[in-house]
Amino acid sequence: MTDNTTPSAIDAAAVAPPSGAETTDFGFRDVPLAEKKPMVRAVFDSVATRYDIMNDVMSLGIHRAWKKIFVTELGAHPDLTLLDLAGGTGDISFGWLRAGGGRAILSDINASMLSVGRGRALERGLISSLNFAVMDAEAIPLPDRSVDRVSIAFGLRNCTDKDAVLREARRVLRPGGRFLCLEFSRVQVAALSPIYDAWSFHVLPRMGAAIAGDRESYQYLAESIRMFPDQETLATMMRNAGLEHVTVRNLSGGIAAIHSGWRI
Repeated sequence: MTDNTTPSAIDAAAVAPPSGAETTDFGFRDVPLAEKKPMVRAVFDSVATRYDIMNDVMSLGIHRAWKKIFVTELGAHPDLTLLDLAGGTGDISFGWLRAGGGRAILSDINASMLSVGRGRALERGLISSLNFAVMDAEAIPLPDRSVDRVSIAFGLRNCTDKDAVLREARRVLRPGGRFLCLEFSRVQVAALSPIYDAWSFHVLPRMGAAIAGDRESYQYLAESIRMFPDQETLATMMRNAGLEHVTVRNLSGGIAAIHSGWRI
């Protein structure tokens, strides 16, 4: 990186709520704005140590294929730096480094998730190429135009002010830099919808209870997917944040999607 910022020393910043709003969604519930971040933090504190196992269970392992496609889309290169927002246990940062990318900042607002990511990096011998930062994606404590890629995978839906995340992502990108988001999205194949709904709302909470001892957290995760903007809505939000050449790539019939936008 070309600046003197030390990402490992960064703490989560306090962020002002979206203007004019008093409540926001937490799954299917409306909650006061100030309460969402602590509630989301509690969810991920609960699931952190079993998060990777549950990702395999929740997606039947398909999330691994989605992430491989996502990392390929990032276009890793030794001269490029990556800011991995809501990077949690490190899959995207690790994939970036293995693909030949330059230094990566693995960030997350949740210290428990980041601790798991640090342990996994040590096991994989990748720790020397990473900085770790407890960081709120809605107020990124990095200089303008300081990174070449910004990624967020399965994290944007948990953010309170998604527009702020998109604006911040564009701000820290260098001209010619690219933002990519991998997230559960709106199913595009009608025949999949009833199967997907049954899996999400009946099977997943029970599996969360059986495997992680936490039904409520996995109920929230399923609900948060349904509350997330659909493909075109998110694409419009990205354009409104100043990102250009926005594209959408549906995965597995729209169960997930990759959104991409550039800072020109």
